[in-house]
Amino acid sequence: MKQLFIYTTLKDILLVTPPFTQLNTPYPATAYLKGFLNTKGLDVYQMDLGIEVILELFSEDRFKTLFDFAYENDTINTANGQRIYALRGQYLKYLDAVVLFLQGHNPTLARLICMDAVLPQASRFDQIDDLEFAFGQMGMQDKAKHLATLFLEDLSDFIVECIDDNFGFSRYAERLGQSANNFDELYNTLKGESSIVDQITIDILKERLALHKPKMLCFSVPFPGNLYSAFKCAQYVKQVHPDITIVMGGGFPNTELRSLTDIRVFEFFDCITLDDGELPLELVYKAIDNNVALNASELKRTLILNEGKVEYFNNAVHSDYKQSELGTPDYSDLPLGKYISVIEITNPMHSLWSDGRWNKLTMAHGCYWGKCTFCDISLDYIKIYEPIAASILVDRMETIIDQTGDRGFHFVDEAAPPALMKALALEILRRQLTVTWWTNIRFEKNFTKELCVLLKASGCIAVSGGLEVASDRLLKLIDKGVTVSQVAQVTRNFTESGIMVHSYLMYGFPSQTIQETIDSLEMVRQLFELGVMQSGFWHQFALTAHSPIGHEPEAFGVKPLYNAISFANNDVAFEDATAIDHSKFSYGLKKSLFNYMHGIGFDIPVEDWFDFGVPESSIHPDFIYDALQQETVLKLKPNAKVVWLGNVPFVEEYSKTKKGMHYNKLRLTFHDNVETFQLNLDEEKGDWLLDVLESNGVLQSKHITLGQLKKNYETQFEDFELFWFSKSLQGLRAFGLLVL
Repeated sequence: MKQLFIYTTLKDILLVTPPFTQLNTPYPATAYLKGFLNTKGLDVYQMDLGIEVILELFSEDRFKTLFDFAYENDTINTANGQRIYALRGQYLKYLDAVVLFLQGHNPTLARLICMDAVLPQASRFDQIDDLEFAFGQMGMQDKAKHLATLFLEDLSDFIVECIDDNFGFSRYAERLGQSANNFDELYNTLKGESSIVDQITIDILKERLALHKPKMLCFSVPFPGNLYSAFKCAQYVKQVHPDITIVMGGGFPNTELRSLTDIRVFEFFDCITLDDGELPLELVYKAIDNNVALNASELKRTLILNEGKVEYFNNAVHSDYKQSELGTPDYSDLPLGKYISVIEITNPMHSLWSDGRWNKLTMAHGCYWGKCTFCDISLDYIKIYEPIAASILVDRMETIIDQTGDRGFHFVDEAAPPALMKALALEILRRQLTVTWWTNIRFEKNFTKELCVLLKASGCIAVSGGLEVASDRLLKLIDKGVTVSQVAQVTRNFTESGIMVHSYLMYGFPSQTIQETIDSLEMVRQLFELGVMQSGFWHQFALTAHSPIGHEPEAFGVKPLYNAISFANNDVAFEDATAIDHSKFSYGLKKSLFNYMHGIGFDIPVEDWFDFGVPESSIHPDFIYDALQQETVLKLKPNAKVVWLGNVPFVEEYSKTKKGMHYNKLRLTFHDNVETFQLNLDEEKGDWLLDVLESNGVLQSKHITLGQLKKNYETQFEDFELFWFSKSLQGLRAFGLLVL
């Protein structure tokens, strides 16, 4: 018999994203941390425990045991569960093939999936009648992805109904982490019996610990739906490997655990780091590596148990690292070819979030605006704004492309700054880099039509931004810095450039009246009817402890309903002075928006979307149309850069005689991917323009300003404004001569 050996690769640190986040791409926190720790010479391994658990769970062999478990334990008690169990042979037959298809490894399966009644169907397929309408123009692959997603969601429902009611594809035991002001329920659940999902999770982690034997184990917990699994994993490690130092960081502790006092949390974790994790982790590791106790004077933004109570230490004299010093995110170790692309709903922007693997990057730390009153602007991840140079960003993009083979990027900024987006686009074009990218923005006036054209040329395919309440009074109360008319003009600029626009929409903002809710919906209806917005999603306002409203609720007519805090503290229950039950608007708002996104329902009065009495809209039916008709004032911007996006034109010389005078002329013929444009100029002006275009093309690292261009022109000719605003030059500007 051959003897089997397990070769260990000792690591300093093991970084873990616990179940569950996204199926289609890794959450980027561990990749960011690994990229930084690489610069410190540390040996680091990272794992996305969520995708590994999903792939084990949704396999033919494992799901057969789940069916058997449910039958033997008599837990198949719903009609839906009974139907799935009765069709278990069909589910098991297709399960592995469907997962491979959603991983992109079996594209020809789409034709089979799209055939009638091939996949077994349970409750998730009740919406099947809408498929041809929703996917008729999207193609067979997308339709098949949606059907395959429903197939997996049927099996997910079986797990919830018959195996583990805490399960969810992108979250696990989320209710235990949401608004958990005290630790009791989560603690008691952790002391209870482990579920099958827990056992799978622990088994995978156990193998990785045996392989790498890390000194420090770090859990990045971005959301409430990751919290329970992080604690469950830490519980196991504490019992079996008490020598390993266990750290928790990430979005959840950053926003929720700043008021932590419950010492029982430290039965599971040795310390909890807040805000940017790079320096805090480095300092904790130094203590471990030197085999010394965690010293309060050497900790940065770290919670520990000190002399029997939870204490926060931020004493280290070390300054946080600049964004340029953090290194390139490192996606190695992650099973990039095994992520699952799904299309859960037919919202076009949501399909970007869930379909395809996107490399995650950030243009800037924090938010350049940092004023919205509903946002956590008091916390470092919003408050501390630090942009990254465009050259460094594109260096990182090229490194990640070489590492992953993927050319799609999702910039996960709170709001990407227009000036940096412009610099990024120019750098991408200068390097002739073919990429696809999208990001989150503010709908601010700096997104001119010409900037949007540049962004599209660099590979930008979509933006998402907050219209929020679609009411000028409430936008001012939010301190959003935009108006509805301005949003309409900016979304028009993006749309006409071919960039998809998604809008975050909000209802139930403090002091919002029923009339304002109806009027907001009318604004949204007009934006979709005029085609300047393609995607959106309604969220009900939530009061958070770290926002300006949370700090001064009385200024917004809000009465918080505080609980005693010993564990999590972020969402705060409240009473609004209007006493309106805003939740009752949810169904009508979402139903109307679903129809608008599919190009229908515009002729239905907005008040008819609700099954209770509401007032008619007070918004003029042409409000958005009129906003879009506002003429752009033609003026020179001396500091604006002149950039030529197009190709070298075909040049023809010809002569023209008029009133006995002989003129030498140039005919410049420009070609883009679709159209042709001709420009006829006097020879001298034509030669001058050709020089300008050549020296200010996108491959150049520097571009002349419009003021410099005017000065240069007027050394040879007269009246630059007459030339620049002429019909022929305006045509060339529409063809790729941009002023940015």
